[in-house]
Amino acid sequence: MSAKRKDELRVRKLFRKTRFGSAALFGLVVLSISVLSIRTVSRELRDEYVGNSESIAKNIADSSVDILLNRNLATLQSLIDQFVQIQSIRYIYITSDEGEFLAHTFVPGIPDQILESDPSVNEPVERSIPGLGDFVEVGSPILSGVAGNVHVGMDLELLGLKIQRAVGQQVYLLCIILVVGVLATLWLVRLASRPLAQLLGYTTVLAHSRQRGTTPHDPILGRDDEIGDMARLMHFAAVGDPGGDESE
Repeated sequence: MSAKRKDELRVRKLFRKTRFGSAALFGLVVLSISVLSIRTVSRELRDEYVGNSESIAKNIADSSVDILLNRNLATLQSLIDQFVQIQSIRYIYITSDEGEFLAHTFVPGIPDQILESDPSVNEPVERSIPGLGDFVEVGSPILSGVAGNVHVGMDLELLGLKIQRAVGQQVYLLCIILVVGVLATLWLVRLASRPLAQLLGYTTVLAHSRQRGTTPHDPILGRDDEIGDMARLMHFAAVGDPGGDESE
C-alpha cells in the first residue's frame, strides 16, 4: 500500500464518528418524520372514515322513518341492500327501540358479536368478527331512538390499504432523501479529508527529508487556506524558511 493511500486511511479514521453521526442524524430525522406522517395520516383518514360512516347511517335513519311507520320490512331490507353496495360498507343492520333486529345484511345469519352487543349504543366501536374481518361500527338513532337505530360497519382492512397508499409515497420519498443525504455527507467528508491527507503526506515527506538533509517543496505550500498555513508553519519549523527560499 502506498504512503498516500495510508495517509488517506488515517485521515478517514479521524472522520469516522462524523460519518456515523451524520448517517445516524439523517436516519433519526427520516424515522421521526415517517412516524409523525403515519400517525397524522392514519388519524385524519380514520376520522374521515368514521365521519362518512356516520353520514351514511344518518341518511339511512332519515330514509327509513316512513318505512318503519308503515312496517314495510321488505322495503327496509331493499334500502339497506342498496347502501351495502358502497365499497367500504361491509354490513348494515337496523334494530327497533326494543332491540329487535328488523333488517340486516349478514349472510347466512347475524354473528354472535352483534347479537351480544347493545343496539342502543351509537358511538363508534371497533369489532373483530371471525370470518368477516375487523370493522369500525357507527350508529344513528331513528327519531331520536324512539323508532330504533341504524348501525353501519365499515371495513378496517380497506382503511389500512388507503393509509398504506397515502403514507407509502411519503416514506418512499423520505428514504430517497435519507440515501442521498448519507451519500452526500460521505462525499463532503471525503472532500474535506483530502487536504488533510495531503498535509499529513507532506509532513511525512518533510520528516524524511530532514533526516537526509534536504528541503522538500510541495504544491500544498501555495494553498491560501488553513491547510496551506499549517504546511508553511511546519515547513518553517523544520527548515526555518517560511517562504522556502533556502532550497533555491
